[in-house]
Amino acid sequence: MKFGTKAVHAGVHPDPTTGAIMTPIFQTSTYVQASPGKHKGYEYSRTHNPTRTAMEHALAALENGCSCIAFSSGMAATDAIIRLLKPGDEVISTNDLYGGTYRLFTKLFEPYGIKFSFVGMQSAQSIEQYITPATKMIWVETPTNPLMNIIDIQGIAELAKAHDILTVVDNTFASPYLQNPLNLGADICVHSFTKYIGGHSDVVMGGVIVNDESIEARLRFINNAAGAVPAPMDCFLILRGIKTLHLRMRQHCLNGAKIAQFLANHSKIDKVYWPGFASHPNHEIAKRQMKDFGGMVSFTQKGDKMEDALQVMEGVKLFSLAESLGGVESLVTHPATMTHASIPKAEREKGGLKDTLIRLSVGVEDVDDLIADLEQALG
Repeated sequence: MKFGTKAVHAGVHPDPTTGAIMTPIFQTSTYVQASPGKHKGYEYSRTHNPTRTAMEHALAALENGCSCIAFSSGMAATDAIIRLLKPGDEVISTNDLYGGTYRLFTKLFEPYGIKFSFVGMQSAQSIEQYITPATKMIWVETPTNPLMNIIDIQGIAELAKAHDILTVVDNTFASPYLQNPLNLGADICVHSFTKYIGGHSDVVMGGVIVNDESIEARLRFINNAAGAVPAPMDCFLILRGIKTLHLRMRQHCLNGAKIAQFLANHSKIDKVYWPGFASHPNHEIAKRQMKDFGGMVSFTQKGDKMEDALQVMEGVKLFSLAESLGGVESLVTHPATMTHASIPKAEREKGGLKDTLIRLSVGVEDVDDLIADLEQALG
């Protein structure tokens, strides 16, 4: 079954009691049992909910995984994955990643004795030097946020398996439409469903997709025991978003490519970060592991002045200055003070994130209007 068909049909069936074509919102906290322990598969909605089950089946199908475990946010999903570890374990993470992930790793888990190393992952071989007997996980984000670095998932996964290490890939920036980490050897795929999968900036949710039953069982236990689960209405919204994911992603990619080219040819632009350029350091890897190059574009201007960056971000009219990404509307973000403010300035700059960097989430509007908006703001 091809992706577009799976997006519309996977995991969902007409309601057997009414024939409703859309999965109902089972807005209930508990379920009647015929006798103690004898029920219809559902006992309590923190543990299971039919709307959530349908959504999880759909997401597992899109990522070619056996199971999906849904969480109340992408950060809750990330938190659960790190709970698979114990004090003394070490994680190797990319040094260009979402600020909230960095904050979770360093502020919440390092005090409990889990060590994190943040390194460049331009090649799989370059990180082998950081592996120790205590290394239990490699955390990959590709494309990275916000510098759009591309990491070789298959190469990392092969290296990790040789050392009996788990490979986790945050696939939020690509979405299942563009990239499937489990197909490339990753053990765990994590998403913020809030972004491209939801697609309409109206829900916060995250999830983990796996193929290993033992990992699934541990994550489901954490999910139920800790209780960071999504509400039925939110699951309904994600199911709705999934149905148009393939259509939206095609337009995001088309618009992203045209915006990237426009910026690259503009006299005031210094550098454009977008993996679709042949000059991108890992462009060939991006071509191999991604279907297209996505709708995320970052850039800096010549002169490297903060006031120039502020002028653009405050001057746009169609682009909205806001955090998040992946919605149908175009957003502009200042990573240094917004999405990545939790990373110390020295650490940000060590990874190449300048205070003048601007990140665009290119939406699905008419691209000529978006280019005109950027043109007037840059002018």
